[in-house]
Amino acid sequence: MEPMPSIPLGGEPVPADGSLPPGALDGAAGRPLGFYLHVPFCASRCGYCDFNTYVAEELRGPEGAGVNRENFTDLLIEEIRLARKVLGDDPRPVETVFLGGGTPTLLPVRDPGRLLEALRQEFGLAPDAEATIEANPESVDPARLAALREAGFTRISFGMQSAREHVLRILDRRHRPGRPEECVAEARAAGFDHISLDLIHGTPGESDDDWRASLEAAIGAGPDHLSAYSLIVEEGTALARRVRRGEIPSIDDDVHADRYLIAEETLSAAGFSWYEVSNWATSPAGRCRHNELYWTGGDWWGAGPGAHGHVGGVRWWNARHPGAYARALTEGRSPGAGREVLTAAERRVERVLLELRMVEGCPLEVLEPAGRAAAERYLGDGLLREDAFAAGRAALTLRGRLLADAVARDLVD
Repeated sequence: MEPMPSIPLGGEPVPADGSLPPGALDGAAGRPLGFYLHVPFCASRCGYCDFNTYVAEELRGPEGAGVNRENFTDLLIEEIRLARKVLGDDPRPVETVFLGGGTPTLLPVRDPGRLLEALRQEFGLAPDAEATIEANPESVDPARLAALREAGFTRISFGMQSAREHVLRILDRRHRPGRPEECVAEARAAGFDHISLDLIHGTPGESDDDWRASLEAAIGAGPDHLSAYSLIVEEGTALARRVRRGEIPSIDDDVHADRYLIAEETLSAAGFSWYEVSNWATSPAGRCRHNELYWTGGDWWGAGPGAHGHVGGVRWWNARHPGAYARALTEGRSPGAGREVLTAAERRVERVLLELRMVEGCPLEVLEPAGRAAAERYLGDGLLREDAFAAGRAALTLRGRLLADAVARDLVD
């Protein structure tokens, strides 16, 4: 998965027409515009997942009545049209699209292309627009991949997670070992130049050798992008319940740190360079531009149940349940459930927290005096790069990446 920044819920109501506060579009011409489109359907629920997703039986009750894979794309198109009304005469074309979930490749084969066409009609797509779709390995075949490429998708991200069967079993993943590598080959044959694999480290029962084997299998498949996330046992998930009952052990931070170092060593040796704490690419062209838009304060409209959007310091989130989301749109209302209007100070803090995670780091000039003093301490401790500091930026060393969250907190205090 390609994660969006975590956003606390609460805030103020979203107007029924979805309109933005005055000034939200000031300076918009200098910011990129992207769209995140959330598809909430999954064939089965993975034990570790706390994303806003639903299997078919969860949508058969009164709340989910009328929402299914066959008609869901029409709802997303309706929200794209709402976005056009809200953004008014904003002339920016869409530069990045990310169709995520859930499992977007469970939609009818033509529907992902219909979404790109709706964006093209309402906003226009930039000539070099990046259009990414997520897929589970068991949800695609060569024909579907060819259809996605023909529809205009330029990038695809497969959820691999591990190459070891016993690890996949703990995670409740349905694909067999080796299938993600086959998917990469099939996507290449379909014409995709940019292909990503997602890996997870720290699953209970996974050894260092298991993790190395997963990295080697992913590298051997030949993608130009890899994401490696540490497993977080989220409350309310099946995995959390199994850990609490003592059926499987928890993983401590030292194990995650060791696995991260193994990832950096292995990926660097294979020609991958990190550009965000959990993401590596073989070249600048392989980087995920849509996620970079999140990390650098761009504008994006989040469409779909529970999706988050951000324009000019205003961020909002949609109703989580597909039934509530559908009702709002069919009644001519915005599906927005709440929003926050960030102050200048809040935007500065968010900038530091996000940009520090990137290889370029964040400008020292945006730090308050206490944050600048903390940065100087971390420079002396070897957590920030000397060359970047001399050039006016706070950028993490490898050791700093292991402590990224703690460093970021101190820089914004």
